[in-house]
Amino acid sequence: MTSAQQDRPIFPFTAIVGQEEMKLALILNVIDPKIGGVMIMGDRGTGKSTTVRALVDLLPEIEVVANDPFNSDPKDTESMSEEVRQQISSGQILETTQIKIPMVDLPLGATEDRVCGTIDIEKALTDGIKAFEPGLLAKANRGILYVDEVNLLDDHLVDVLLDSAASGWNTVEREGISICHPARFILVGSGNPEEGELRPQLLDRFGMHAQIGTVKEPDLRVKIVEQRSEFDANPNEFRAGYKIAQDELTKKIMEARQLLPKVEISYEFRVQISQICSELNVDGLRGDIVTNRAAKAIAAFEGRVEVTSDDISRIITLCLRHRLRKDPLETIDSGTKVQDTFRDIFAWA
Repeated sequence: MTSAQQDRPIFPFTAIVGQEEMKLALILNVIDPKIGGVMIMGDRGTGKSTTVRALVDLLPEIEVVANDPFNSDPKDTESMSEEVRQQISSGQILETTQIKIPMVDLPLGATEDRVCGTIDIEKALTDGIKAFEPGLLAKANRGILYVDEVNLLDDHLVDVLLDSAASGWNTVEREGISICHPARFILVGSGNPEEGELRPQLLDRFGMHAQIGTVKEPDLRVKIVEQRSEFDANPNEFRAGYKIAQDELTKKIMEARQLLPKVEISYEFRVQISQICSELNVDGLRGDIVTNRAAKAIAAFEGRVEVTSDDISRIITLCLRHRLRKDPLETIDSGTKVQDTFRDIFAWA
């Protein structure tokens, strides 16, 4: 545990009551970051931010080039900075280290320079060198970028996130000087639908969409209140009580990441997934791709190498509900519509 964590203890992920849909979506994105992130929409005070930040404890370690501000992968050219690539081509031996997958918070009031990074023009003109001060996108490379209240984010910052999320690279240009660095991150956003809708372009960038509501059962509400009171009174002791469960879940996620390349999904299931997307008039092929990836990730999480129809049933709503075209006259919920179409095509009763 880092000193920062000791200064501000984090509520344990395994202690969070309910909200299974949100927790599953987050875990699957850690297992396979190429799913493309998750958007969490729900009422105020339903534990959205608490759950996302609790994910920090479960994140596995990755290998990075030591003292590199971009968390460059020493083995993957797509995830390494230009400087590291030059060092490799010149035959230098890189020093590497292990770090936890980084999780970066994007504040609502952040400026474009803070997000993208800045170029020191004076140093560039006087010394003839590119002096770059990395921003939040550099820190988030190969990690998680979390945007709370994402639907309140300024439009120009949304555009920056869209560009980086789509290309995996961040380009900063000032006065004719251009610097490019890798920015491959899992985009996690949360928001309250009452505070405004998300732009369709940004919504489509999220691989999954979890909808959560306020817990209604009085017994569960009491349990949540008691847990929160215990945590606030003595956070370190409360965390110690969940250490075994946390360690077990972390181990399960690590094993799933290693098993993932071996997981297979049958041709018949792939056709049926595409059939569902076609029936629902989902634009583009992102829905097909994400559903296939998520089905493999949940099979790996369960310790299997073969995807079942039950796996697809559990994740297909998360992957497709936000991709359906909005119809103001529609009375049926988008999630229910996805599940009904799934049952028809998979011939489930």
